[in-house]
Amino acid sequence: MFEPNRTPVIVRATDPILHNGVCMTLRSRDDVWLVDGETADPSMVALLVTDRLDEAMTQMLSALHHQGFTRIVLIAGEVDDNEILGAIEHGVCAVARRSDAGADVLVRLIKAAAAGEGALPPDLLGRLLHRVSRLQRQVLQPRGLHLGGMSNRETEVLKLVASGFSTQEIADQLCYSQRTVKSILHDVTNRFQLRNRSHAVAYALREGLI
Repeated sequence: MFEPNRTPVIVRATDPILHNGVCMTLRSRDDVWLVDGETADPSMVALLVTDRLDEAMTQMLSALHHQGFTRIVLIAGEVDDNEILGAIEHGVCAVARRSDAGADVLVRLIKAAAAGEGALPPDLLGRLLHRVSRLQRQVLQPRGLHLGGMSNRETEVLKLVASGFSTQEIADQLCYSQRTVKSILHDVTNRFQLRNRSHAVAYALREGLI
């Protein structure tokens, strides 16, 4: 049985040295609980560590996705815009570069994933938002096309989620209750059959909705 103040997490890596290094780092923390593969449950957080999203990591990610894991944290040496979008489609909800992933960052991302939240490196998020903005400005608007599928308040909430705001911060900024923000996100994820907040943001970016 896990202690209530410790977040259970399983660690997977494409290299045993990466795996052992991350496990040693997390064992020094009393706010996470390392779980072995035999007792792992899809409701737990899965932490994946790799140099880059190669075929081996893609297969590992796909296997976790088919097992039902949706709280997946990815730590990669190199991150590519298109690869990250694909990873999010397979359940990844938080991403960090290995060079930035110290113990505090790892724990923060694990806890964010456990809470159904997520995070992307700011520069990566900025590039993705820029691509969507350029699509709207150069392709859709000149043709008189309009984006649909989400209400104004839904897109407002997702934009703030994409910018890294917490539920409380979104509620404060939009003058909503936390319950309203959670209800909006619940409606969006259910309507579009999405798994979590990061998947909702990735979907909205891919479809040009935000």
